[in-house]
Amino acid sequence: MIVKLSEQEIKRYNWYIWRFFIGCFAFIIIMISLATFGVFGALPSLHDLENPKSDQATLIYASDSIPGTHDLQILGKYYYKANRSNVTFKKLSPNVINALVATEDNHFYSHSGIDFGREFSIILYGMIGKRQGASTITQQLAKNQFADEKPATNVINRILQKLRELIIAIRIEKHYTKQEILTMYLNTVDFGNNTAGIQSAAQTYFNTTADKLTPEQAATLIALLKAPTKYSPLKHAGASKQRRDFILGRMASEGFLSEGQAKECQAKPLDIDFHPINHIEGLAPYFRAVVKDEVKKIFKNNSILKPDGVTPYDLDRDGLRIYTTINYRMQGYAEEAQREYMRDLQNQFNAEWKGVNMAKRTNNYDLVINSGIQQSDRYKSLKLQGATDEEIDRNFNTPDSLDLFTWHGDVDTFMKPIDSVLYSKMLLHNSLMSMDPATGYIKAWVGGINFEHFKYDQVKVGSRQVGSTAKPFTYAVAIQNAYSPCYEVDNVPITIKNPGSPDWTPASSPTETIPGMITLRSALAHSQNWVTARIMDTIKPPLVVELIKKMGITTHVDPYPSICLGVFDATVFDMTGAYSAFVNHGLWTEPTFLLRIEDKNGNVLYNNSPKVKQAMNEQDAYVMVDMLRSVVDMDVHATGNRLRWKYNFTNPIAGKTGTTSDNSDGWFIGAVPQLVTGIWTGCEDRDFHFRSTHTGEGSNSALPIFALYLKKVYADQSLGIEKDRNFELPKDPLTTELDCNKYKQQQKGTNEVEKKLSF
Repeated sequence: MIVKLSEQEIKRYNWYIWRFFIGCFAFIIIMISLATFGVFGALPSLHDLENPKSDQATLIYASDSIPGTHDLQILGKYYYKANRSNVTFKKLSPNVINALVATEDNHFYSHSGIDFGREFSIILYGMIGKRQGASTITQQLAKNQFADEKPATNVINRILQKLRELIIAIRIEKHYTKQEILTMYLNTVDFGNNTAGIQSAAQTYFNTTADKLTPEQAATLIALLKAPTKYSPLKHAGASKQRRDFILGRMASEGFLSEGQAKECQAKPLDIDFHPINHIEGLAPYFRAVVKDEVKKIFKNNSILKPDGVTPYDLDRDGLRIYTTINYRMQGYAEEAQREYMRDLQNQFNAEWKGVNMAKRTNNYDLVINSGIQQSDRYKSLKLQGATDEEIDRNFNTPDSLDLFTWHGDVDTFMKPIDSVLYSKMLLHNSLMSMDPATGYIKAWVGGINFEHFKYDQVKVGSRQVGSTAKPFTYAVAIQNAYSPCYEVDNVPITIKNPGSPDWTPASSPTETIPGMITLRSALAHSQNWVTARIMDTIKPPLVVELIKKMGITTHVDPYPSICLGVFDATVFDMTGAYSAFVNHGLWTEPTFLLRIEDKNGNVLYNNSPKVKQAMNEQDAYVMVDMLRSVVDMDVHATGNRLRWKYNFTNPIAGKTGTTSDNSDGWFIGAVPQLVTGIWTGCEDRDFHFRSTHTGEGSNSALPIFALYLKKVYADQSLGIEKDRNFELPKDPLTTELDCNKYKQQQKGTNEVEKKLSF
C-alpha cells in the first residue's frame, strides 16, 4: 500500500533531513574547533612541527668510503629501541617513493593532508567496529610522529584521535613540502627486526643504501609497513612475496612502472641479504664499545650540551655522527686473520693439555675456578635470588643446557656449569691493533675473540705482561748513550745488585743461548736475556723508565732491572704506539681513533687534536728500526725470521716477539714503513698457559696473525700500503755504522792508532 504524502508533510520531512545534516555538519565543525583549540588533547606547537622528536641512531663511520661512492662506510650504530638513521630526499630511490604512494596514498600529490572521500568511509567503518583502508601518508605521519597517543579503547576515543590527526595533518601540509613529508615519513616508520627508517631497512634487508633500492626491493620493504611480522621476508617469505608482487602491480597501475617491468620484477625472488646491525654483531664491536665510553667522557669533561644549554647529548637517541680512523677493509682483514689462525692455535693448545689433570698441573687452580664462578652471570643471578653457597655449589655441579663459544660457531651443549667455567678458562684470547706511525691513526682494532661472549677489550682496557717486546727500550737507551749495534758483550750469566731488594739473576734457556761474545744486534735478534740484563746494569733502570714513559706507556713501571725483560704490564694500544715512534723518526704521535663528533645536523661538537712529542732523536730511532729488522732478517734462529721462511715475505719488516714466563703471554709487534701492528695472545688467567715454549712463544702464538693480516693488506692495492717501500733514512746523514764488518774494521783501525799514540 502506497501512502501519498501531502506537500506540507514533504516540506516537514525535508526540513527534518536538512536539520539532521546541518546539525551533523555543525557538530563536526564544533568538534574540529574544539580539537583545534586542544580541548581533546594538546596539539604540537609550531616548534614541535619544525623540530619533530624522534629516537635516531648514532652512526660510527669508518675512514674509507663504500666502493664506487663517496659515502663513508658505517662501522656500526648506537640506538635505544630501534636501529634508525635519517636520509635526505635526494638519498631516496624513486622506486621507494613510487611504491609508497601507489600503495598507501595514490592521491598524495593532490590532497592537502586529507583524502575526504576515503576519510568518511574509514569513519563509518570505524563506527561499526571495522578497520578499513588507511589514512593518508600525512595522517600516518601525524599519528606516528606528533600525536603521541595510546591506542583508543572505544569508538568515541578513536573519533577524537582521528580529529586530532586530521588537524595535525593539515598543519604538517602547511609547514612542509610534499618531499619533506615523504622523507620524514620514510625516516620514521617501522620495518621490523628492530629497524626503523628506510636507510636502516635497506642496509638490514638488502645490505645496500636507500638510494640504490630496485623496484622489487622497494616493494618488499614497503610491504612491511602494513604488518612487519606478517609480511616479514625472513619469517613469512611466501606472504612477503605475494604482498611485494601486489605492490609492484599497483606501481604499474599508477604509471610508475610499465606492465612489462612489473612482471619482470614479480618474476624475481626476494633475494634477501640480511645484515642486522646491533651492538654485538658487525665489524669492530670491541672498538665501538670503547668509542662509546670515550665519547661519554668527552661530553662529560668538556660539558658539551644541546642547544638548550642544559640537556646533554644521548648517544642512543640523538643521531650523532662519530668519525673514526678505522679503515673498514683493514678491520675486516684483521678480524679474518684472527679467526683463521686462532682456530688452529686453539687446537695446538688443546693437544698439549689433552689427558692432563689441570688441577694438578696448574697453579692456583681452585682459586682461579672459584673466581671464574663468582664472575659469571649465573652466579650473580643466583645471588640476587637469595641462593645460599650450598645451593649455588649444587647448581654449578648439576648438568644444564649451555651455550658455548667455539671457533666453529656457538654450540648448545649439556654439561655442568662448573665445567663450562674451566672450558672458558682454557680458551685462548687474542687482540690486535694496527696504526699508521706517521699520523697516529688506528686502522684496525680487534679487542677480543668474540664480543657476545667476552666483552672485555684487550687493546686499550686490558693490560698484560709484555715480555721481550720491552727489550728494545733498553737497547734504545744504550744507543742514545753511544753504544753501537755492533758492540760486543760476553753472553754469560749475570747477577745484578738491586739496593733494597734481593739480587736479580735473569734466567736464559740453555737451548736458545748463544755462547761467547755477541753483538747487541744479535742479542736483540735472538732475544738474549743475559746480554740485555748486562746492558741494563750499565745504563741503569731510571733511564729506561724515562724512555718508556716518553714513548707513551701509561701503566706504572717501577725502575727495577727486570723491566729490561718486560716484567711489567702494558696495553696493546700503548705498546703499538711506542713502536710507532721508532718508525716515525723518534716522534711519538698519540694513537688516535676518534676524529670528530657532529650532531644530526652536521654541527661539529668535537674535533680531536692528537698529542705529538719527540721521544728520541731520529738518528737513534733509525738505528733501532735497523736493529728490529735483524729480528726478522738475521738468520733462521732470529725470533721473527719465520716471516721469511714460512710466510715468504721479502719486503722490509721490523719487529719483536715477546713471551712471558710459563708461556702465559705471546706478543709480536711488527712494523712496515706505513703500518705498525701489535698482537697479543693468551688465556684469560695467566695460570692457564701453553705447556711448551715451542707453541707458546710469540713467534707461534702472535706472529702468524700479523703475517696473515699483512698479506691481506698488501693484496688490496687500493689501500695504498706499498709492499716494497723502505724505511725512511734520517734527514741528516747517518752517523752510526750499521754494518758490523765495517764497524770491526773501524774499531781495529782505532785500536792500532791508539797503540801507536801510546808510545
